[in-house]
Amino acid sequence: MGALHVPHYPEIPGVERFSGPSFHSATWRSDLDLTGKTVAVVGTGASAIQFIPHIAPRAGKLCIFQRTPPWIVPRLDFGFSEKARARFRRIPLLTWAFRKFLFFALEWRVLSFLGDRVVREHLERIARRHLERSVTDPKLRAALTPRYQIGCKRILLSDDFYPVFKRRNVELVTEGISEVTERSVLTQDGAERSVDVLIYGTGFHVTEQFIGIKLFGRNGYQIHDAWRSGLSAYLGVTVSGFPNFFMLLGPNTGLGHNSVVLMIEAQVRYVIKCLKLMRKQNISAMEVRAESQRQFVANLRDHMASTVWQSGGCRSWYQDVRTGENTTLWPGSVIQYFRAMRSVSLSEYNLTPAPPGH
Repeated sequence: MGALHVPHYPEIPGVERFSGPSFHSATWRSDLDLTGKTVAVVGTGASAIQFIPHIAPRAGKLCIFQRTPPWIVPRLDFGFSEKARARFRRIPLLTWAFRKFLFFALEWRVLSFLGDRVVREHLERIARRHLERSVTDPKLRAALTPRYQIGCKRILLSDDFYPVFKRRNVELVTEGISEVTERSVLTQDGAERSVDVLIYGTGFHVTEQFIGIKLFGRNGYQIHDAWRSGLSAYLGVTVSGFPNFFMLLGPNTGLGHNSVVLMIEAQVRYVIKCLKLMRKQNISAMEVRAESQRQFVANLRDHMASTVWQSGGCRSWYQDVRTGENTTLWPGSVIQYFRAMRSVSLSEYNLTPAPPGH
């Protein structure tokens, strides 16, 4: 089911009146030819900076409506020659070593999120240099420069987004949208721009998991009731009141600095350990204790308080809109999560023995 799949649409007066094609980037209209059209893109987040470079050459006019500029760093992508690929196939240890290099090259960045000023300033210098090299116009560069600490919102990777603004058919609009009419977008400064197609690059509902799904625990207890005051889970994997319920990429297990696939792999290993213990000890139900979950979440919140996500001067989709708490990311390194998931402590669970003969 995942966390980034239910589209979020901005609450803008008049959007329902727009008579032209309009869609979210997650529900892309592949049948729609944008050639020569006046296209308005709302948002400059991770999705938008990926698709904007591809539609800019085709659009007759492209208006990019930006609320908050993101921090963007270069992708540093490169290809592998056939000789290099053959060497990887021939020497498995080399593949392992390169994977470890990539892991640690990304892992150290978490220090900037956890309050290390030196690492944070280093990352900001990389991002500022990337912007300066890509955008020469001082006024445009100022409009694209974030006013919050790097990492407070998602850090984006792109080599082709900034160059889009060198095109004559592209306009960056930083004024807030006041209204959408049948064929135009109005901004708060009174300007009106005619639009043929409206595309939303406005992200997803992240802090409201299991939308449209009814998941019941003991005595008819629903997961949405358990999460009424915000998402929480023990180790991000299981929830008190829901025996034998395990999930991947649950609350506070996302990452802003490394591959989240590593978190998924750790969770899969942990769940398999739980299942093996249940089989070995003839347990029919395994449910995390309410107190164990409370202590885990309280400790997690303590660690979160000093991170850039809570003190970096911005609001982001990492945070629950009701409480302001970051219920999305893990406030530590991947290595720390690996250690937390290394073994299953049965003392943290209520265990129900299987009936005799089962």
